[in-house]
Amino acid sequence: MLALTLGSIGVVYGDIGTSPLYAFREALRPVSADGLTNVEIISIISLMIWTLTIIVTIKYVLFLLRADNDGEGGTLSLLAMLIKTAGGNKMVLIILGLIGAALFLGDAMITPALSVLSAVEGLKLVTPAFDEWVLPISIVILIGLFAIQSQGTAKVSRFFGPITALWFIAMGLGGVLHISDDLSILYAFNPVYAVTFLFNEGFLGIVVLGAVFLTVTGAEALYADLGHFGRRPIQWAWFVLVFPALTLNYLGQGALVMQNPEAASNPFYLMFPSWALLPMVLLATAATIIASQAVITGGFSLVRQAIHLGYLPRMQILFTSETNTGQIFLPAVNLVLLIGVLALVLGFESSDALATAYGISVTGAMVVTTLMAFEFVRARWRWPRWVAALALAPLLALEVVFLGANLLKIHDGGYVPVMMAAGFTIIMWTWKRGTLILGEKTKRIDVPLTSFATSIEKSIENKSKHAPVSVPGTAIFLTSDPESAPAALMHNLKHNHVLHERNVILTIRTVNKPRVAQENSFSVEKLNERFTLIELRYGFMQSHNVSQALGYLRKCGIKFDIMSTSFYLGRRKLVPDAESGMPMWQDRLFIGLANTATDPSDYFHLPANRVVELGSHVII
Repeated sequence: MLALTLGSIGVVYGDIGTSPLYAFREALRPVSADGLTNVEIISIISLMIWTLTIIVTIKYVLFLLRADNDGEGGTLSLLAMLIKTAGGNKMVLIILGLIGAALFLGDAMITPALSVLSAVEGLKLVTPAFDEWVLPISIVILIGLFAIQSQGTAKVSRFFGPITALWFIAMGLGGVLHISDDLSILYAFNPVYAVTFLFNEGFLGIVVLGAVFLTVTGAEALYADLGHFGRRPIQWAWFVLVFPALTLNYLGQGALVMQNPEAASNPFYLMFPSWALLPMVLLATAATIIASQAVITGGFSLVRQAIHLGYLPRMQILFTSETNTGQIFLPAVNLVLLIGVLALVLGFESSDALATAYGISVTGAMVVTTLMAFEFVRARWRWPRWVAALALAPLLALEVVFLGANLLKIHDGGYVPVMMAAGFTIIMWTWKRGTLILGEKTKRIDVPLTSFATSIEKSIENKSKHAPVSVPGTAIFLTSDPESAPAALMHNLKHNHVLHERNVILTIRTVNKPRVAQENSFSVEKLNERFTLIELRYGFMQSHNVSQALGYLRKCGIKFDIMSTSFYLGRRKLVPDAESGMPMWQDRLFIGLANTATDPSDYFHLPANRVVELGSHVII
């Protein structure tokens, strides 16, 4: 339990733990021009504390962590579970799930850029000479961070918990040292200050609210990392260390600014004495690297789920640990994230500028999660609709207000996460829609497998002149439709006029569960002496290792010699058609995505020297 709790401190709370670097500073900015009053400072700190309480503590730690899919959390895990009972709401849920996933991927780009910039900017307080070096140092750190992703997090993860735990302790102590500067800051625990501020300040209060929401950035990681640590360790870490440390730090920042208004320029670092400034900058940099590491690996996990659920094309997935299947590396995703992060750093150049773009993706993802949670408690927990609405409506209303406040920053850079999310959503929707259309078109010309197997068997028995030549060995044909004869089988007969003694029609299914027990991972149906139908089933968190699965089948009594077995794959050349079910631009996008898909022999871990590919043209 202790090890898991330390791990959750490092991985789950790394992003929330870096928010004190910039959240209070950004919240003060809209009101500091006219001079800060003590009541305004107390009100802003009150907003921060109660936002943490309502959004993180109540929604995520106490409620959403219980809405798991066999122990797994996250938007796509929730979507996979809800589709089972979706009924007429299936399309709405799919769209919501894709938008939530897309917003998280946008967050995976913005978080490393903002966090690392915020930490390194503390060097300017050590000496102004570092001013011009902030950007280069940040870029070097980020490039190094993405460069080591291929090595995995097995070794680094041992230090995640202790380093981030030390970070939270240092933050809490920094706050304790300054709360006594003005004890009236303790009035921030009274929510009346927060509510009164919003009502009295009008539009300005909404602007401040957009910055206040920066305190809960990373809250989605609580839910996404549920499968890695479990509910109890995440809850223990929050209540015992993270929440108290954040609260003390924000109270200390507020008291410091009340005593010294000039500290509003960078209240976090100015809490610490000059001798501790450089160590805190280094510790903050380490913490932001850990937070960035967490969100990057979260992006890897989300993309793997999307691939297995059919929302993205196959990509190369490398496992960086022999014992932990959750530690993965996707080279293509890593490169895309690196390019996006560097573009954000070079485009905005400072955390102040980048903070304006932050928040929309986070609030948007939270609104989506709450909407899907409504369907979850109604369909899975059997809550009456009015009870579910009564419980979640206040949360949804609060998050919509936060989203509206952040949308005010659209023209100042907020359009960036919106464009990112829109792009990722279009890509996932195009792939899903294109694969459905492609499946429908190919099915029109498919031959039913059962009748085909029967006719072939009869023609060989009757020694018909059109019967194919029987050759020794086993041929395994991979197909997504077990009811139809695979295209590779038909082409092999048409062009080579041969048929193996044993033919296996292999279908690979991804079920709406994180994992499938090995004993339930396959089914075998013998059609006749020559044809056998095998289905392999995987959870969306599992690797699709066909060679490993076939080895397990041999142990279960299904005999075949791998050295005399050939794997046949169909390779389709896609041709766009303006008359198809999608616009021409979407056809071309789908074809482009299909061309980037990793080779199926690599994706399914097939023996490279036993694979035969047969191609065909398909108009979509």
